[in-house]
Amino acid sequence: MSDTNALAALIDALRRLPGVGVKSASRMAFHLLQHDRAGAQVLARALEKAATQIRHCSLCHTFTENEVCATCQDPRRDRSKLCVVETPADQAAVERTAAFGGLYFVLMGKLSPLDGIGPKDIGLDKLLARATDGEVREVILATNFTAEGEATAHVIGEALKARALSVTRLARGVPAGSELEYVDLGTIAHALVDRK
Repeated sequence: MSDTNALAALIDALRRLPGVGVKSASRMAFHLLQHDRAGAQVLARALEKAATQIRHCSLCHTFTENEVCATCQDPRRDRSKLCVVETPADQAAVERTAAFGGLYFVLMGKLSPLDGIGPKDIGLDKLLARATDGEVREVILATNFTAEGEATAHVIGEALKARALSVTRLARGVPAGSELEYVDLGTIAHALVDRK
């Protein structure tokens, strides 16, 4: 591989990251090669280690280096509550709030018929098995408030209600610290509908 081919391959690899175009990828590649060769080596080793050692938890599908993740193994977690999220990043966001002490199920996506993603592709069967294990009493649907996220929550909710489980959905509303005149009308409307 020639010098320019190696550089082009690096730029092309960096473009795989979300939101990174040719210019950003080029800037990153040139920075690493010109100013931070040690950082490039650290990045390469970290990517290699993550790609070979990180897998999905056999219970909840989040990322882990073990068969079962630390959250699923934690005996202090409330096993009667199961929070369903779209991605490991969504799970991490919920965890950072320190407001939820139950367990999770990570769908690794959302329903999207136009993209050919159906219930089997997001692990609906595995979710139903986990939710009906005899310990779970409430399933909290924490999918995103996009059209696909709403459709995913609806399909999952209907399947779980048919199995006599309590199903709740994250509330939508006005963000804390905001002023109503600056909040979009859809958010205000949902806040009125979902008011306590």
